[in-house]
Amino acid sequence: MFSIHFALTQKIKDDYKVLVDGSLPVRTMKPKKTILCVDDNEQALSIRKILLETRGYRVVACKDGEVALEAFRRGGVDLVLTDLLMPGVDGSRLIEEVKRVSPQTPTVLISGRTKIYERETLADVFLPKGLYEPAELLERIRQLLVRKRGPKRQVEPRATAEAAHAGMAHANVA
Repeated sequence: MFSIHFALTQKIKDDYKVLVDGSLPVRTMKPKKTILCVDDNEQALSIRKILLETRGYRVVACKDGEVALEAFRRGGVDLVLTDLLMPGVDGSRLIEEVKRVSPQTPTVLISGRTKIYERETLADVFLPKGLYEPAELLERIRQLLVRKRGPKRQVEPRATAEAAHAGMAHANVA
C-alpha cells in the first residue's frame, strides 16, 4: 500500500513542479460565465439551473422579475435567460430594463406563447417552450456569449512571427 501511495505521489511531483512549501501549484480555471435565470415556475427554473450548472455556468436563479432586476443591477451577469409570463415584472419588461442598463448583455426569452415573438421584443433569442431541445438552448447561449466576448484574436504562427522579426532586424542593420 505504501509503495502505491509513494509511486502516485512521485508521479504527481514529476508531472507538476512542486512549490517551495512542498504544495502543488493550483491550476487556474477560466472564470465561469454567470447566467441570470428567471422563471416563476420553480420546477422549470430548477431544471434550467441544473442544466446550466452541469455545463459549467454559474447560475443566479430568481423566481420573479423584480428580484432578477435587483440581482442584475448588482453586476456580474453575462447573460439573462427569462420566461415571458410572470407576475409583476414580466420577461419582456425585464429584458427592456436589462438592455436599458446594459445594451450589450445577451438575453434569451422563453415562452409557451409563440405569438409574442410576432410583436416587438428586445430579446436576442426567442425560444418557444416545449419546442426546443436542451442542446439547442445551450448552443444558443454559447453563441451569444461568444458574440458578446468577440472573436478570438488571430495568433500568428511562431515561425512566421520569428521570420518577420528577423527580417525587421536585418532591415534595421542595412
